[in-house]
Amino acid sequence: MTDSVAILGGYQSDFATNLDKSGGSVETLVHDVIQATVADAAIDLTDIETIHVGNAFGQLYTGQGHLGAMPATVLPELWGVPAMRHEAACASSSMATLAAMAEIESGRYDCVLVLGVEQEKTMPGGQAAAVQEAAAWVGPDTEGATYIWPETFDALASEYERRYGLDERHLRAIGELNLRNAKANPNAQTRAWALSADTCSDDDEVNPVVTGRLRRNDITQITDGAVGLILVSQRWLAERGRSARSVIAGWGHRTVGLGLQQKLTRNSDSHLVMPHVNDAITDAFARAGLGGVDELDAIETHDCMTPSEYMAIDHFGITAPGESWKAIEDGTLERDGRMPMNPSGGLIGGGHPVGATGARMLLDATKQVSNTAGDYQVDGAERVATLNIGGSTATTACFVVEAV
Repeated sequence: MTDSVAILGGYQSDFATNLDKSGGSVETLVHDVIQATVADAAIDLTDIETIHVGNAFGQLYTGQGHLGAMPATVLPELWGVPAMRHEAACASSSMATLAAMAEIESGRYDCVLVLGVEQEKTMPGGQAAAVQEAAAWVGPDTEGATYIWPETFDALASEYERRYGLDERHLRAIGELNLRNAKANPNAQTRAWALSADTCSDDDEVNPVVTGRLRRNDITQITDGAVGLILVSQRWLAERGRSARSVIAGWGHRTVGLGLQQKLTRNSDSHLVMPHVNDAITDAFARAGLGGVDELDAIETHDCMTPSEYMAIDHFGITAPGESWKAIEDGTLERDGRMPMNPSGGLIGGGHPVGATGARMLLDATKQVSNTAGDYQVDGAERVATLNIGGSTATTACFVVEAV
């Protein structure tokens, strides 16, 4: 634990904000979130020694690339501070975090800013969603696709149905839980939504089919938002007599091919649909010294679509393979259940500014273990895992965050 990278502070923008409509931009978002992150960590901008920016689709949505240089552009105090951008689709800011940790662990730097940022609401919804085809295997997976990511995760659900059987009611229940959890999160994109018994039902008027078995509320929203984290070494804390809000006790990172069918074919004989996702989880557990999932108090997981959370349940080992439905039916995933999942509302309820999602999970995990999550606090949480995937699980990252 003495060598663990610590999270000193962090900040999340309001994921319900539409930057275009509010007169904002990626520049103002970066400026405001960095300032608020530094204030939360009680440091000065001049304390930041290096910067890692997670961003997936910057130039495709706004025309602005080279976002590693944006912090210095909008904050003169950061002029000359080394910075770089990381892109791994939805796992971009998890990759930024891993790079920041490596720099701290090597002794190169002691105080690092991780920033995840995405402005997506710059065009009509259908066009905005189509931009994200860039995170798939362009050509083999996108040829003929109308809605690439709903179709991809509907295919994942089909694989579960083929292997084990699948009741669509359990997918609807995941969407309902995450939208309900988001009501308690003051930064959640859907917190003001009026929910009813039909919101996540099979009612074609209220919850229309998008593709296959997936309906509107099985799918996350197009979101603008950013999250900042200040990571520091134990040496930095000791020299200043400071205490952190959490420590990153373990991590796992696996990368496989872009193609969905590549993975399904390769994994056809495995007892898990995506065994490399489980490998990332077990790597994080091993580094944190955990014997299994029951040593966690909560999980923030990737629910870009309800099937991705369905997969996370059995890949974490909460149930046996193919039996994720049991944890849904028996209340295990509720905020007061045996293994709360997405107490923040996750992506479906909380929002999904793609490049910021991994950092947002780490910030919510930190809030949980420091007992500062407010109305969505899991009682007594001391250890929380995150699971962040890019594309059709091509890039997977898992972190274990612990109380200090």
